[in-house]
Amino acid sequence: MKILFYVFSIPIHFFGVMIALGILGGLAVAYFEVKRKNLNVDKMLDIVIYSTISAVVTARLFYILFYDLSNYMNNPLDIFKIYEGGLSIHGGLLGAFAFAVFYVRKHKLNFFKYADALAPGIILGQGIGRVGCDVFGKVMSTSYAWGIERQGQLLHPAQVYEFLLDYLVFFFLWRKRKSVKYDGQLFIWYIILFSINRSVVELFRYNPSVAGWFSISHLLSVLFIAGAIIVMFVIRKKKIDINEAKIEDTSVHRMDWVKDILLTLVLVTVSLLVFYMIQS
Repeated sequence: MKILFYVFSIPIHFFGVMIALGILGGLAVAYFEVKRKNLNVDKMLDIVIYSTISAVVTARLFYILFYDLSNYMNNPLDIFKIYEGGLSIHGGLLGAFAFAVFYVRKHKLNFFKYADALAPGIILGQGIGRVGCDVFGKVMSTSYAWGIERQGQLLHPAQVYEFLLDYLVFFFLWRKRKSVKYDGQLFIWYIILFSINRSVVELFRYNPSVAGWFSISHLLSVLFIAGAIIVMFVIRKKKIDINEAKIEDTSVHRMDWVKDILLTLVLVTVSLLVFYMIQS
């Protein structure tokens, strides 16, 4: 992993810094959304903090089980070397969702209200965190200017593809957050769009294959999409968790669009500059 600097002989990795910034950025967005929706900020903080811890554990377990089981069976002590990498985003999300469901049921909260409030922050945090990822993609069959050279080979910067797509989803969710028709709609969109993003990026990465180009990550993404669609039909059929609050004015204000587009472009530009300055 790329080391930025040392603090008292302790290495500070690029990936760790970007993960921390991603959490802070996502948390800031979630805070404003929770306040806007008149939800409990303290409960949101509990959900975020403990879901993050749960996500790290399950992300590691999923990576071990689905991506490199034989290696970890032969080297069991490596299981604890998380600092060397090896986390599954799908596993992390499942762990976070599982804890969030447990928490909201225990405290008798509306899961989908909080999920909608958190969705834009989650995808923003994922995008920022991916900027620091050291796992590069496949060798480029054609040399493109945005490729990254490693050991004499020009590789696809899969991280760039993913954080650009994540920022696009963030922009979409941010624009749609005030016009959802039922609680959970924004969260379902997040699950589906994130899974599509991941499936596209996976075409440029090396991961264990299920059949041909169809990888383990593709399979997990398909399952995520199927699960999201099922939940969507259950919500709409049973008319549960319908948002009875007055739907806010959805008239498009040109300046709001311009502001959000400019902020997204700044995010994209800064992320690209940081990525290529550190990784090149």
